[in-house]
Amino acid sequence: MFILLVAVGGLWIPKFGLLMIPIMFSLMILGMLKGKYWCGNICPHGSLFDGIIMPVSRNIKLPAFLRSKITLVLMFTWFMYMLGSRLAKVISIWGTTPFIDKLGYIFVVNYLVVTILGTILAILVSPRAWCRICPMGTMQILFYKLGKLLKLNTKFDEKVTIADKDMCHICGKCARVCPMQLTPYLEFDSNNQFSHEHCIRCQTCVKNCPAGILSINTEKEIHTIQKIYENDIKTKPEKIIAIVDEIIELNNDTREYVLKLIKPASINFKAGQFVLLKIQDNPVMYRAYSISKYKEGKLSITIKKVPNGYGTNIIFNNIKIGDQVTLKGPMGDTMVIKNPSAEKLLFVAGGIGITPFLPMTEEALNNNAGEIKLIHGVNYIDELIYNQHFTKLMKENRNFEYIPVVAIDEKWSGKRGLVTDVMKELDLTQYKIYMCGSPAMIKACLDLLIEAGVEEENIYYETA
Repeated sequence: MFILLVAVGGLWIPKFGLLMIPIMFSLMILGMLKGKYWCGNICPHGSLFDGIIMPVSRNIKLPAFLRSKITLVLMFTWFMYMLGSRLAKVISIWGTTPFIDKLGYIFVVNYLVVTILGTILAILVSPRAWCRICPMGTMQILFYKLGKLLKLNTKFDEKVTIADKDMCHICGKCARVCPMQLTPYLEFDSNNQFSHEHCIRCQTCVKNCPAGILSINTEKEIHTIQKIYENDIKTKPEKIIAIVDEIIELNNDTREYVLKLIKPASINFKAGQFVLLKIQDNPVMYRAYSISKYKEGKLSITIKKVPNGYGTNIIFNNIKIGDQVTLKGPMGDTMVIKNPSAEKLLFVAGGIGITPFLPMTEEALNNNAGEIKLIHGVNYIDELIYNQHFTKLMKENRNFEYIPVVAIDEKWSGKRGLVTDVMKELDLTQYKIYMCGSPAMIKACLDLLIEAGVEEENIYYETA
C-alpha cells in the first residue's frame, strides 16, 4: 500500500514523496541500533518481494556481481549523487510555492526507480536480489558500523544465535531458506552468533531450523540461551569414518544402509539417537538419520527417498556398497528412553519415523519394561517396512504389543485409519509417550494428548 501511495500516487500528488523523509531517518536510527532490521521486518519493498513477487520469481542463485562490494558501492554512490544533485537544484527555489511539490517529487522518482529495478531483479533472479545492493540497505550497514563504534547497539542488536554449534545438523536448511542467500550454519562466530552485516533479522532461518536450536538474541542473552539447552548437550558428537557394507532394499523408495565403522571402530550409542551423514563437501552439508540398528561395529540408517529431495537423491544416486562415508554423532537425547524399565511405554511412529523404535523397543524389552505398545501408522501396506520384525517380537514377548495401522490401502485387513484413532482407544495418562513422524502427525498427536490430560513431562517427540 505504501509503494502504491508514494511510487504511483506521488506522480499525481508529489507531496506523498515527503513521507520518505521520516522513513529515511527511521531506518538510519534502526540501522545504528539493529543493523538491517528494517529490511527484514518493516520495508515496504521487502514486503512486496516476499509476499507478491516470490511465487513468480526464478529464485536462482545470486550472480557474483550482485554479491560484489564494488557493485554495492557503485549503486550507493550513484543513488546519493542522483539524490544530492536533485536536492541541490530544488534548494535553489526555497521559499517559493513549487518548492514542496518539487522536493516531494524527487523522492517519488527515486522510490519509483527502486520499485522498478527491485521488481525486475526479484522476478529474474531472486525475491531479495535488490536487497543485496539497495542503497538504503547500505546506509543501514554504515550506520550499524557507527553504532558499533559508539557502542550504542549493545542492548538492541539482536542476531541469529545458535544454542551450541555441536548441536547443529549442518543440513544447510538455514541457508536454503535465507532470502538473502547467506549461510548461517557455516558462519557462526565465537559467541555463537551470525554477524553477517547483510542479515536482515527476518527469522526465517530460526523458524525453519530442523534442530530447533536457533533464536534471535542480543549478545547479553547468549548465556541464558545456553543455560536452556545445556541439559540437551550430553556429549560432543565425534567424526566417524565408515564403509558402506550393505544396502538393503526395503521397498521401492526406502533403503537400509549398513555401515561398517572404521574410525573409531565403535561408538557410545544410546537407543533413540541419530547420526549426521555427509552428502557433499562444497558447501559442506549433512543430513540427519536415526540409527535403526547398532551391533558389533556396524550401524544402520534407514532412508526414505523424498520426491525432488536434494539430500536423498544424492544418497540414492551416489552412495554405493564399498564407498567411504563420513558421519558425525551419535547425537540427540530427546528420544532416549529416560527410564527403560518404566511401567508403561507407548511408542507412536508415522511412516519412516519407525526407525528409532527398532533399538528403543529392544532396549525396553531388555530392561523388563512393564508394558510396551508400538503404533505404526502408514498410508500403504508396503510402508510397514519392519512389519515382520515387530510381529516376531510381539510373539516372543507378552508385554509387547505391535499395532500397525494403514490409512488408505484397501488390501489391508488390519486396523484402518490414523495413529490418533488407535491412541483414542487407550488411557493415555498411563504411559510415557515417545513419538516420531511427520510434523502434521506430531501436531495431531500432541493435540490429542493435551486434550486427554497427559502431562508434558511424559511426552517426547522428534519429527522425521
